[in-house]
Amino acid sequence: MIALDRTRQVAPQIAEILRNRILRLELAPQSVLSRAAIQMEFGVSQTPVRDALQQLADEGLVQIFPQSSTVVSPIDPEQARQAHFLRSAIEIEAIQKIAAAPDPDLIQRLRSIIAKQARCCEAEDFECFDDEDRRFHKALYEAADISMLWPIVRRHAVHIDRLRRLNLPRPGKMQSVLTDHIAIVDAVETEDPEAAASALRKHLSGTIALIATMASENPGFVSTVSRTARATMSSQGIES
Repeated sequence: MIALDRTRQVAPQIAEILRNRILRLELAPQSVLSRAAIQMEFGVSQTPVRDALQQLADEGLVQIFPQSSTVVSPIDPEQARQAHFLRSAIEIEAIQKIAAAPDPDLIQRLRSIIAKQARCCEAEDFECFDDEDRRFHKALYEAADISMLWPIVRRHAVHIDRLRRLNLPRPGKMQSVLTDHIAIVDAVETEDPEAAASALRKHLSGTIALIATMASENPGFVSTVSRTARATMSSQGIES
């Protein structure tokens, strides 16, 4: 049984654990989430499990079929593209602001993260690499004084996160990310906002440009049905 912090609301904790399993592809699309099994795993009643699954459904990570089952949703390219648009708009503006007046402490921090990512790459530790990638980008939000936007972007980025995790094992992908991160930091250090923005734009487009390729290489992981259509099907009890 997984111990939860009983001083905090239980449903968000369950949602976070299940979300991480989905984002790390431990739970593949069409995996069935048994409410009874989740209750037993966390030692909770029906209500927090229902609330946790509804939260994941609101994020587009699961489909709830009334009086039937709850299954993990496939990756939604439409949501991934919109999340990419949101993230690009925010982060490109942020990196230009940062590069206009670079902070040596930030540069040192970013290079430390890159060094840790390089070690993760050598060990082929995808989870470690992904965690450090988020640390890198979160540091940009903090440096640009827009840290309140980070959780908003993270909430909308779940499908592009799954695409990236699906993409990481591809030969050369992790090294490509490292090269991009180095180029971004180099441009910041030389106080070149346009070069920093260009490097970041290239970096953020790497995964989104491969949606069709990943869909063909990973049947069942990437949806060909829009979220709106899936929601209609779910309400009618039809599995996509």
